[in-house]
Amino acid sequence: MPPWASYRRPVTSVAEQTPPSADWSALDGSHQRVAVEVLRFGPLPRAQLARRLGLSPGSLTRLTRPLVDAGLLVEGGPENGPKDSPEHPVRTGRPSLPLDVGPSDQRFVGVKITGDTLFAVVTDLRAAVLAEHTRPLPGTDPAAVVGAVADVTRLLQADHPGVVGLGVGIGGFVIDRRDVARAHFLGWHELVPLADLLHRATGLPAVVDNDVRALTAAEHWFGAGRGLQSLLVITIGAGVGCGIVVHDLVVEGAHGGGGSIGHRPVVSSVVCEDGHRGCAQGLVSSRAVSGAVAQALGRPVTYAEALRLAVDGHGAARRVVDEAAGALGVLVADIANLIDPELVILTGDGIGLVEAARPALDAALEENRKAPLAPVRLDVRPFPFTEWARGAAAVAVQEHVLGRARAVTPA
Repeated sequence: MPPWASYRRPVTSVAEQTPPSADWSALDGSHQRVAVEVLRFGPLPRAQLARRLGLSPGSLTRLTRPLVDAGLLVEGGPENGPKDSPEHPVRTGRPSLPLDVGPSDQRFVGVKITGDTLFAVVTDLRAAVLAEHTRPLPGTDPAAVVGAVADVTRLLQADHPGVVGLGVGIGGFVIDRRDVARAHFLGWHELVPLADLLHRATGLPAVVDNDVRALTAAEHWFGAGRGLQSLLVITIGAGVGCGIVVHDLVVEGAHGGGGSIGHRPVVSSVVCEDGHRGCAQGLVSSRAVSGAVAQALGRPVTYAEALRLAVDGHGAARRVVDEAAGALGVLVADIANLIDPELVILTGDGIGLVEAARPALDAALEENRKAPLAPVRLDVRPFPFTEWARGAAAVAVQEHVLGRARAVTPA
């Protein structure tokens, strides 16, 4: 079960009898459920909060009073809540004060690891970025990566002493937000207990997740997917990835492979670098696009040049880019038909493909979307790597507020 699923547990009278402390990580049961709901969706009027949690006004008061006394929640002014809506019509009389999370100096470091660079951020409790730092990755073996992440964490801690959690996003298979089973781009083909190694190096509770899932977690709790029960985040770049939210939970998979769509077949005879015929990776990735255009031209071509040539009307480049965008449309429709999400976010450092060939994408998406399902709600946005680092910080926030921050495993 994903680590954030526990806050959905039914409210129990036993939990109500356990007084909360001022520490988020010490909350459990009903107090945790209330506090996390306010963190994700606040400020919330009490009536709306009670409805969301299925609580009576009296039960909500009993649960929120100690949280307010401890400073975890605060009562905001009425101007912080919605003014007039079907859920919150304007009423006469004494206004109800919405509840929000209290001021906190707790900070979280998030790090996105690429093959040659570390992108790091410091965020607050709602994953708002407060500081950024980028530095080269000195090596790709586990010791070099751990040392580099520890160094950048200490550097950020110097200006932000309230850091209480570290999150790392990495491309590959990650098990239980702790162990990296494989990270091809780093040359890791055996299990690396990265969370434990980072804890030993930094002294901080550490959590590791697949980078696309971490980005999905941030969008789900604090971004465009906030409040949605289902969401897809599909990324294109050096690879093709997917984060999936179903029933308000990110899908991790039994072996860390949830969302592995890169080798999902689309209609083509192209063979990818791993030998799979007709898969998304072999058509949609930036390497596949630049490689196909280079082959047509008989000279090396960068991805940016391939897209530019297509936009300028070069015949061979236009065909390659349109085929790639069409394959992306087939892929999006295929996964959307399976999940039927409320929103699909398309992003990644190869997202320029969409701008260069949007008509081909839209046509394939419409053709392959199964009737009578509604058209896919598509949000195309370029996320810089610092946003991916923010995703890693959001995972650290989740682990912290749900009391599951990763400590080192005893040797």
